[in-house]
Amino acid sequence: MVQTRKQMNSIAMYSPGKPVEELKRELGLDKVIKMASNENPYGFSPLAEKAMMKEMKNVHYYPEITSPVLTEKLSKHLNTSAHNFIIGNGSDEIIRMITRTYLNPGEEAVMASVTFPRYKTNVLIEGGTPVEVPMRDGTHDAEAISEAVTPNTKIIFMCNPNNPTGTILGKNELLQLIQSIPPDVLVVLDEAYYEYVHTDDYLQSLDYLEDFPNLMILRTFSKVYGLASARVGYGIAHPSIIQELLKGKEPFNVNRLAHAGALAALDDKEFMDLTLEKNESGRLYLESQFTRLGLTYFPTHTNFIMVDLATEAEAIYQHLLVKGIIVRPGHMMGYPTMLRVTIGKPEENEQFITALEQVLHEQVTT
Repeated sequence: MVQTRKQMNSIAMYSPGKPVEELKRELGLDKVIKMASNENPYGFSPLAEKAMMKEMKNVHYYPEITSPVLTEKLSKHLNTSAHNFIIGNGSDEIIRMITRTYLNPGEEAVMASVTFPRYKTNVLIEGGTPVEVPMRDGTHDAEAISEAVTPNTKIIFMCNPNNPTGTILGKNELLQLIQSIPPDVLVVLDEAYYEYVHTDDYLQSLDYLEDFPNLMILRTFSKVYGLASARVGYGIAHPSIIQELLKGKEPFNVNRLAHAGALAALDDKEFMDLTLEKNESGRLYLESQFTRLGLTYFPTHTNFIMVDLATEAEAIYQHLLVKGIIVRPGHMMGYPTMLRVTIGKPEENEQFITALEQVLHEQVTT
């Protein structure tokens, strides 16, 4: 038998939210609500759909290697030089580019103990050492992260807002943290949920690119833009970092349909505004219902929320599956008494609360 690299021995395959089709087959259900993968329940922009359909006639041609049209449009959209951008097959591909480009075997990458798991996975694949810093009330501990940096540290990964907790690190704390990091350590701010943030206490990181040449920002079209399966993400950093990442980028990594959809999505402010308005309403509804049920939750700035059931959440998760509702159990993310719930459409949120209340009542009475 051919032996794998030793780094692969400590890595498991990524575990996504349970697919709707799989649950329907397993339990013979006709209707299933998926509130597990932080997808946009309102779909995606009609302008993007039209553009992707139009681009179908060109699928026999390879796309341009660096997605220059999307890069130029993003630069105007964000008022940042086009030389600061790299486009990826989802922002998780850019995470892979980062570890491939910058991490030598044995070097360290600092991250929170509960955060997006692909940071750790890619560090391990490259033979690096993940340094996991405990959370503080579901939030990044800036002081502890700064103290975890050693001469062997090469990268810091910060998911802000954080997945899976939905929390943010306040702008003053985050800025002080970035200022404390040596210039030879790459600071990666993953802002996949940036558009959902609803507070002024959030660092507008783009304003600091020139001040910190070791800063890199990640964003995506998968969440608020609703293009999750198209796979388009982007990184913003000093041109010197972008040029190094391009050396290891796979050719033709962003397909023509995805590129066309992303371009059009940037023009559809109406769709984005609708998504954000509906998400805010759903967040407030879920928070009010959790409070009514006596449940606590992390304050979220995303399109999902983590709620504490004060009991083993995996059993509740299984009971919800029987009722046709898919969420994410917290035991997979370091919080065994919590569920992570994607904020859905109003009727989905209501059905979830009804089912959750029934299950919790059954747990108490049995």
